[in-house]
Amino acid sequence: MKLAIPDKISPSYFVAEAAVELGFFKAEGLDVSLELIYPVDKAYEALRDGRIDFVGGAAHAVPAAFPGYKGAKLIAAQAQGMYWFLVMRSDIGAKRGDLGVVKGRTIGAAPWVDTGLRGLLMAAGIDLQRDRVTIAPVPGVAGEVPNFGVMASKALEDGKLDGFWANGMGAEVAVRGGYGTVVADARRGDGPKQCFNYTAPAITASDALIARSPDTVAAAVRAIVKTQAALKADVSRAGAVGRKLFPPAEAGLIVELIRRDLPYYDATLSRDFIAGMTAFLRQQGVLHGELKYEDVIAAQFAPLWQG
Repeated sequence: MKLAIPDKISPSYFVAEAAVELGFFKAEGLDVSLELIYPVDKAYEALRDGRIDFVGGAAHAVPAAFPGYKGAKLIAAQAQGMYWFLVMRSDIGAKRGDLGVVKGRTIGAAPWVDTGLRGLLMAAGIDLQRDRVTIAPVPGVAGEVPNFGVMASKALEDGKLDGFWANGMGAEVAVRGGYGTVVADARRGDGPKQCFNYTAPAITASDALIARSPDTVAAAVRAIVKTQAALKADVSRAGAVGRKLFPPAEAGLIVELIRRDLPYYDATLSRDFIAGMTAFLRQQGVLHGELKYEDVIAAQFAPLWQG
């Protein structure tokens, strides 16, 4: 079986990566390999077309290939909360929480990831057109990209962007390099409160697989839950995964990044989360009309989320 992730050298989908590399899928009887498919909409298209079996990606992006979540369901969360960082060039003089610094600036973001930034800025009262905020692709990023965040960080260092909206690895590299300042981290309370539930890193399966082999899907959920528990019990295990999958510099950062994320490691897909995410997607014009919880979630697997 294949599990697609849209970003590899990153903490964003690390639970999915660790479930493969630390043998938790194998322990549940599943032979699962990782496949990098960037950007996230292409990963969901691969799921729709039957080329992969699971996606470990942003929960809000499922409608990129499954409008209204018809044909696919979220089966578990890899972690809670919107997990991207707004990082601005240090020479701008940006400060943590000052979202107004984006006015008149160009911010790099990946497809569908950019939707989260638009929602965050809109909720903070920033009008992208009036305030001349440009959210654009990162220069030079095309095809399969192992780490969007690190490439965005490089573009920031080279002066090609005023800021970027990307994962924790990109943010950490920019901050440690002295050329980036974190302005917003929605997961940890920056920006309007409702932004926390705009999205989360999740695991998604097709309705066809859920119907055809519910035991397989249940095994995948158990593997994710056990991986979260294992990393909570011994975060140093993240280092082994990083050394196998990441370049040396990023491998050296991953244990600390995962340590910071451990409080959000919970496989639960709550009703509050789904209500917040679907409201956000309606605001963004992605969804039209109300969806029931069960339209988005494969709720039969909920008893497995707590292990």
